[in-house]
Amino acid sequence: MIAVATDPMVPQPFRIHKTKPENADTFTFELAPVNGAKRSAFQPGQFNMLYVYGVGEVAISISGDPANPNTLVHTTRAVGTVTKRMKKLKGGAVLGVRGPFGTYWPLKEAEGNDILIVTGGIGLAPLRPALYYVLANRTQYGRVVLLYGARTPGDILYRRELESWRGKLDLEVHVTVDRATGTWRGNVGVVTSLINRAPFDPENTVALVCGPEVMMQFTMQELEKKGVPADHVFLSMERNMKCALGFCGHCQWGPKFVCRDGPVFRYDLVEDLLTRRGI
Repeated sequence: MIAVATDPMVPQPFRIHKTKPENADTFTFELAPVNGAKRSAFQPGQFNMLYVYGVGEVAISISGDPANPNTLVHTTRAVGTVTKRMKKLKGGAVLGVRGPFGTYWPLKEAEGNDILIVTGGIGLAPLRPALYYVLANRTQYGRVVLLYGARTPGDILYRRELESWRGKLDLEVHVTVDRATGTWRGNVGVVTSLINRAPFDPENTVALVCGPEVMMQFTMQELEKKGVPADHVFLSMERNMKCALGFCGHCQWGPKFVCRDGPVFRYDLVEDLLTRRGI
């Protein structure tokens, strides 16, 4: 049995147990520890560093069920050298894993409130563990609403799971696309257009937001108009993370480091950084 290193800079070997294409450029891995090596439990919103041997390392949010920490699930878009090589890997290949790292969605603190999740594109992946947690502890929350936007119907993630969630009486799901194609008969428009029709109590809502930065900026504006308190809004800022421990400085965001102080931030504490150009 392989012992788990305590050094957070040392990757641990995980084998690809299962792969699943989500759309043309996005895929999901299920990773299992090699020789029974154990991993620490993760909190929804945290990320791991995934290392492709001989190629490099990349920060990827954990997108699986926090109740099952020994099976790591990561949904990734092939956009760079590491993730493009990762997309070519087959079941049985071994990756190095470091983590989990970072701050997490404040789900325990949010108990008793409505939960509003607003996300776009691959931003649904870091929020899927939060949904698993909320649904597993459903009686602790008020209304639970998911608003999800994608570029086209072909870009929608977790399609079967979204359909399953839509069928739940205690979860409201709205999906929109920027551009309708094929047989799409659903909502068309940016995800922020769904906020006005979503049923939630603004003063007693905790909002979780993840997506492209411009989408998050407009989401914050709409939530402000609705009366959601700024200290009840949390966002995930996943950009430029290289070392996961704040050593390298690649992810410095004003006075903060995304990997160390985030990736989940309370909006009122970073509002100035989000709207300031050049950071």
